Amino acid sequence: MTTNRFLTLVFISLLPLCATGEQVKILYDSDLSEAAYAARKLSEALVSTGHTIHKENDYDYLVSLAIHSTRLDAEAFSILPEGRVITIYGGDVRGLIYGTLALAEQLLNTKKLSDVDAMEEKPNLAFRAIKYNVPWETYRPSSALDLHYETARDIKYWEAFLDMMVKNRFNVISLWNMHPYTFMIKSKNFPEASPWTAEELAGWENLYRHIFKMAKERALDTYIVHWSIFVSEAFANAHQVAEKSFYPHYYVQGDTSEIVRRYLRESVKQVLEEYPDLDGIGISHGEGMAGMTPLERQEWMDDVLIAGMLEADRPVKLIHRVPFSSNLSSAGSTSKDVEVVTRRAMEKLENQFAGPIWVEMKFNWSHAHSTPKLVKVHGGKLGDTYFKPSPKNYKITWQMRNEDFFALRWGVPSFIREHIALNGKADYVGGYFVGSECYIPAKDYFTAIDGEKSWTWAFERQWLFYKLWGRLLYNPETSDEVFRAAFNRRYGDQGTNLLEALSLASSTQLRLASLYDSKWDFTLYSEGFLALIDNVTKYITIDDLIGQPTMDPDYVSIKSYVDIIQEGGSFGAEKITPIDLANLLQRDNVEALALIKEIKPMDDLALFYEVADIKTWAHLGLHLAEKIRGGVALQRYRRSGEEALKTESITHLQKALEHWDQVIEITRPIYHDMPLTHYNHDSKDANPDNLFHWALIRNEVVNDVQVAKEATPF
Repeated sequence: MTTNRFLTLVFISLLPLCATGEQVKILYDSDLSEAAYAARKLSEALVSTGHTIHKENDYDYLVSLAIHSTRLDAEAFSILPEGRVITIYGGDVRGLIYGTLALAEQLLNTKKLSDVDAMEEKPNLAFRAIKYNVPWETYRPSSALDLHYETARDIKYWEAFLDMMVKNRFNVISLWNMHPYTFMIKSKNFPEASPWTAEELAGWENLYRHIFKMAKERALDTYIVHWSIFVSEAFANAHQVAEKSFYPHYYVQGDTSEIVRRYLRESVKQVLEEYPDLDGIGISHGEGMAGMTPLERQEWMDDVLIAGMLEADRPVKLIHRVPFSSNLSSAGSTSKDVEVVTRRAMEKLENQFAGPIWVEMKFNWSHAHSTPKLVKVHGGKLGDTYFKPSPKNYKITWQMRNEDFFALRWGVPSFIREHIALNGKADYVGGYFVGSECYIPAKDYFTAIDGEKSWTWAFERQWLFYKLWGRLLYNPETSDEVFRAAFNRRYGDQGTNLLEALSLASSTQLRLASLYDSKWDFTLYSEGFLALIDNVTKYITIDDLIGQPTMDPDYVSIKSYVDIIQEGGSFGAEKITPIDLANLLQRDNVEALALIKEIKPMDDLALFYEVADIKTWAHLGLHLAEKIRGGVALQRYRRSGEEALKTESITHLQKALEHWDQVIEITRPIYHDMPLTHYNHDSKDANPDNLFHWALIRNEVVNDVQVAKEATPF
C-alpha cells in the first residue's frame, strides 16, 4: 500500500491471488486511517471474489471512496454505480466505512461489479454499543469468566472482534470491569497502587493502546466503564483504607475518605491524558457504595469521577448509568426522589461533555430478551422523570442484557424490530447496549467435536446474534433477505431455511423469559431452564412454573389461569393464556424441525452445529409446551380432584421428559459441560465445579412426573 503524509488521493494495491476477474482501482484519502481501513476491507472482498486490485488508470472499474458531509448525515452512506465507476460517499468516516462494507457485502453475495445496486442508508439510532466485561477484575469472580483471561489479551482476537462490530454497524465498544486504572497506568502520585512489574504493566498498556487504536481505525467510539467505589488491593493495603473495596469483593461499604477520592480522581484524569484514543468513561452508582444515600453517591460522583474527567484537557464523552438503589443498600430499588436527584445532576453538566450524555438503563433488569414491553429496570418500575420534559443534554440508552443464552445460537429478527419500534422512536432515546455480565464472548469452551472449524472465538459462533442486533439498530427496515443471504453465503442452498427455522425455534427463549418473571442475573437462565429458587439455582420445576408470576403483563401465569377458569372467568383477546402459549410453542417448533429436516451437513461442522442448535431449541420449546399443559392439568386436578386431570398431567409431563431426552441426545456428544456463573458457589446444593449441561439435571426433570403422580387435591 502506498502512503503519503500530504492530503492527496491515492490508491491501494495488493498482490492479486488470481487474475481472472476485472482489474479494480480503489481511490481514497490516505490521510484518513478509516478510509484506508475501508479500502483494505474492500480489497479483501474483491480479491476473494476473483478480481485484481490495480493501481494504473487502465482499470476495468474504479471504486471511489469519499466523504460528502453536505449531502449526507453523519454515519449515512450512498453507493452510486455509473458505468465503470462506482462512487461511495459517507456522511463522515463512519458512513464511508459502512458504505464500503455494503459494497463488499454485495460482491460476497455473488453480485457482479456491473450489476451493483445503488443504495443509500442512514442510522436510525446514534448509539449502538457492545457491553463487554473484560475477564480481569470482573464484576463477578467465576471460573466461567476467568477462563477467557488469555484469549482476551490476544490482539488478534480484538482485531477480529472489532472487525465484526464495524461490519455489523455497531459504533461503540465499552470495556467493563471493577477498577480499570491499574491495568492502564502507574499513578504519578500513588505508584504503590500498581501490582505490576514494569514489564507486566507495559504488556497491559500495549493491549489497551492496540484496542483503542484499532477501534479508532474502524471509527468505533471507546469507553471504559467501571463500578464504584473500588481501588486496587495494593492501594488499600498501603493506606489501610477501602478495606474490602477491591476485587473480588463487590457488595461493600463505600469508602469516602479523601485519599481514595484523590487517587480515583487523579487516575481518571491520567488515563484520559495518556490514552488519547479513549473517547470516554462510564460511571455506576451501585456496588461499592453501600451505606451511602443516593444523594451522597451522586455528590461523590461529581467530586471524584466527573471532576477527573472535566480536569482532563481534552473532549470527553460520558456514560452515566442510572442509580440502582434508592436506599443505603447495594440491592436494587427505584424511587421518584432518586430519579429527580439524578436528572438534576446530569442537567447541571450541560455543555461539559462531548455530545449528549448517554444514560444507561437496564431494560427488564438482566433479562432484556423477554418481552419487548418495558416492565422494569434494575430495581423495579421506572417513572417518567427522565423522560418528561424531554431532556436536552442526555439520551436514554437501553441495556439489552443477555444472561439467558450462551451456548446455543440465537436469532429472532422480528423481536428486535418490535423492540426498536416500541422503545427506540422517542426523541429522548439515543440507542442500545448489547452484552452480558456473566458471559464473555472470547474462548470457545463449548464445542466438544474435534474437527476443522470455520470459527476460532466464541463470538463467531453467535454471528447472527451480533449481525441482527447491529444491522437492525442501524436500520430496522433491513430486510430478512440480508440475513438469509448471509446464511446462503456460508452454506449454499442448504442455508435457505435456516433463518426462519432458527427464528421460530429460538423464540422459545423469549417466551420462557416472558412467562417466568425474573430480576437480576441468576434469577433466570432460559437456555438451561434454570432459575434462582430458594437461593439455589436449579431446574424450574413444575410447581415453580405454576406459581411464578409473568414478566410480560399480557401473559397469564398457570396459577392465575386455573384460578380464573375454575371460577368460570375468561380472558380478553389481548391475553396469552398458558394454553395459547403451549399451542404457539408447539406450532413454531414443529415447523422449525420440518424446515431443517432435509439439511445434510456432511463435513461442514458449522452447519452441523447450526442445525443441532435449532433442534435443541425446538425440543426445549416442545418440552416447555408439554410442561405448561401438564402444569395446567395438575393445578386443575388439585383444585377439582378430577382423576382424569391427574392422568392428563402425568401424560404431558412424561412427554416433556421425552423432549428433554431429545435435547440430551443432541447436545451430549457435541457440547462440553460448561462453566456457568449462574450456580451459587456457597450453597451445599450447588454444582461444586460450576458446570452446566442439560444431561446433568435430567433427574430434576424426571421428578416433575413424580410430583404429578404423588399429587393430591387441595
